Amino acid sequence: MNTTQKAMQNQDIVIEELARHYRAIIELIGENPDREGLRKTPLRAAKALYYATQGYRQDASAVMKQAVFEYAGSRMIIVRDIEFYSFCEHHILPFFGKISVGYIPDGNMIGLSKLARVVNVYARRLQVQERLTAEVTKVISNTLGAKGVIVVCRAEHLCMKMRGVEKQDSSTTTIDYDGVFAEDTTLRQEFLSLIQN
Repeated sequence: MNTTQKAMQNQDIVIEELARHYRAIIELIGENPDREGLRKTPLRAAKALYYATQGYRQDASAVMKQAVFEYAGSRMIIVRDIEFYSFCEHHILPFFGKISVGYIPDGNMIGLSKLARVVNVYARRLQVQERLTAEVTKVISNTLGAKGVIVVCRAEHLCMKMRGVEKQDSSTTTIDYDGVFAEDTTLRQEFLSLIQN
């Protein structure tokens, strides 16, 4: 059995086990998992959760290293409004939004789509927004050896909208930066002005 076949077999086992637990949850909340509309729900939910948490089975640094190139130009590189979907680790409810990434190259640059893929690696896990922002900053900085990295994350949290305080218009912004962005407030302001709508 090759590596792909082993991974697929493991995936099937995990999904089957998740489905078993989803069936138990449906029963525990007082529903009948055998009624027509719910018969396939445990399996569908298991597949959805497995997909939505694929970040646990990915390595962000390895993803980035697939497309590191010799630096060829701009003073600052920005990829704006990378949408993401994640799960709050406190309630396992979705939070979602957009991340903007900027960096100052120092010999290397990254294929632009890899920045979006790196966001997905960390977002597709049980998360808190603050850590998500910091993890994206750190992996870009460490993998590229950039002079500076800055990441802004804006998100809406269903744990605030559909439970608890139930504030529908609330959103959260987090920012993390290192290198020259930590030293130069003018550079930070330039980035922030460029990502404004």
